[in-house]
Amino acid sequence: MTDFHQNGNIAQFHNLRTRPLEELEYELETYAQTRKISLILPALFSELEGPALRHIITELGKVRYLHRVVIGLDRADEDQFRRARDFFSVLPHTHAVIWNDGPRLSNIDARLEAVGLGPHELGKGKNVWTAIGYLIGCADSAVVALHDCDITTYDRGMLARLLYPVAHPGFSYKLSKGFYARVGDGKMNGRVARLLVSPLLIALKKTMGDSDYIDFLRAFRYPLSGEMAMRAALLPDLRIPSDWGLEIGVLSEAWRNLGRNETCQVEIADAYDHKHQVVSQEDASTGLNRMSMDICKAVFRKMAAEGTVFSMNVFRALKATYYRRALDLLEVYDNDATMNGVRIDRHVEEQTIELFAENIMRAGQSFMDNPHETPFIPNWNRVHAADPQIIGDLRAAVAADAEDYPAVPF
Repeated sequence: MTDFHQNGNIAQFHNLRTRPLEELEYELETYAQTRKISLILPALFSELEGPALRHIITELGKVRYLHRVVIGLDRADEDQFRRARDFFSVLPHTHAVIWNDGPRLSNIDARLEAVGLGPHELGKGKNVWTAIGYLIGCADSAVVALHDCDITTYDRGMLARLLYPVAHPGFSYKLSKGFYARVGDGKMNGRVARLLVSPLLIALKKTMGDSDYIDFLRAFRYPLSGEMAMRAALLPDLRIPSDWGLEIGVLSEAWRNLGRNETCQVEIADAYDHKHQVVSQEDASTGLNRMSMDICKAVFRKMAAEGTVFSMNVFRALKATYYRRALDLLEVYDNDATMNGVRIDRHVEEQTIELFAENIMRAGQSFMDNPHETPFIPNWNRVHAADPQIIGDLRAAVAADAEDYPAVPF
């Protein structure tokens, strides 16, 4: 994706292939002497059993500028937690495995629930939120990065490029977002970004008129990427969505809290691949079906908070405009894939567009029926105000789990 185009909304940093990775890493090592850098890895135990995460850990073992790695572990029993501690023990950095399903963390969740601040549902959002609370308790990081644990094309250069803009002391950026081409196994991937988010934002601009917020989202080449880095000072006030609108939700928080000159996107890979979700046409509670609903609702809620007035007639017009724009873009994607010798299934993608169009209406109806719904987990500033001891107790619980449940061979 080598170019030097700037869209005028946010800064874009490209990989011009003119600088060795080792130079970037040396600079980051220099910055890390006074600005400690940490990494959050939200993981399912099942990901430890696949090749992607093992390769990621091998690559991270070569990174010398990281101060701390925090692994949020979901869907693990006691034996799996012990095995996970062995799995991550090869990391040369200070690291902690947070057993989110363990009794101590469950007790923390119960305390939050007692004061009305418990997360609405389990998932990646809650995993990341808990890891953020732990890092706030550690109080020793200046920069924090986050990326997924199922990246099959991972190399340590992704992390270096992602971190560089927010770690550089001479730059003003407080949040960076990764972008890349979603191509793998001879296919053009990234269906939700291509078939839902891009045409939906175009349709919103067409039906609702100019919006600085929509222009901000459209400036991101891959708004759904799970790779981001930020200054640690942002963490206490960050509101993490508990549903599948996590990435859009974080960008909305950046729009609320930061100026355009403080947000950037970075080209971190030539190609990127990871675990793919099923569309789940028949089940709206899972897969891309669920994801599309949550993303639509996240955008509608944010626009309403900015003063946009919605009605079911607006959503009908939006659906029709989206559908036409999505089909137009599909034609372009099909031509692009043909020119580059990769595949897309035109029939299946049109079916997916039809599903997403219906979900725009369903998301709109849900928004109209529940306009005050708050899917965000409360930020840690509010949690601290409600229970000033809980952040310290969270850190103590993670340490106690490490003491009481020693590692066993993976």
